[in-house]
Amino acid sequence: MERQRQLIIVRGGGDIATGTIHRLHRCGYPVLVLETGTPSAIRRQVAFSEAIYDGSSEIEGVTCLKVSSYEEAKAVWEAAAVPVMIDERCDILKRVRPWALVDAILAKKNLGTTRDMADKTIGLGPGFTAGEDVDLVIETMRGHDLGRILSKGCALPNTGVPGRIGGFDKERVIHSPAQGILFGTVRIGDRVEKGQPIAIIVTGQGEVTVEASLTGLVRGLIRDGYPVTKGFKIADIDPREQEFENCFTISDKARAIGGSVLEGLLYLEMKQGH
Repeated sequence: MERQRQLIIVRGGGDIATGTIHRLHRCGYPVLVLETGTPSAIRRQVAFSEAIYDGSSEIEGVTCLKVSSYEEAKAVWEAAAVPVMIDERCDILKRVRPWALVDAILAKKNLGTTRDMADKTIGLGPGFTAGEDVDLVIETMRGHDLGRILSKGCALPNTGVPGRIGGFDKERVIHSPAQGILFGTVRIGDRVEKGQPIAIIVTGQGEVTVEASLTGLVRGLIRDGYPVTKGFKIADIDPREQEFENCFTISDKARAIGGSVLEGLLYLEMKQGH
């Protein structure tokens, strides 16, 4: 099957990237995920990047395993799993040329992806220009254009305001009030009341308590022991208390983007005549 030889490298393994990785893997593509040594995913239960810390991560029936070499990655593909390795600078490209490369870091800026990295390149969200540094850009902002495939131009600029869920937007996301080391006092999936302590940050001057910004379910919380800076995104609360299972499944947004990435790759394949 030709698809099994069409290696796709995905930069980033956070929750949005995981929607893309999961879909490409299920469609039969060998996917290699490149991550930093200290991923900062909030929705850790649905982020393959957690395998960097734990060695493995299983999400909706797909297993991701940490590897340290391309040889180990090939063994993981043979085991019908997804390999992830620490490689922020894409050094693996010195050894192998992928069929396609997807930048799913969602840094709101381009951290080094160029069109010459693969025959097909796609960037998710703002920071990329379709037709210049990547072939296609996928819109990542919630709304009418979520998942739209752009062959020219850029995605909408980052507003800094999360998508509206259950009548709340900016209140859903909690940012660190201080610099230090974070330790959670609740778990993902827990129900919390507005004002309830959900974490503490150990600073050089003592401890700072982080409180829930609204009543709901802890949808995301950065892992214990992570060093945070003031203003760093550390938690996500879902006001829809009946949506417990959503804390542990790939989001509608991630699925929509993943579907658009798949469509974009097939479009480029057809356009290039391969």
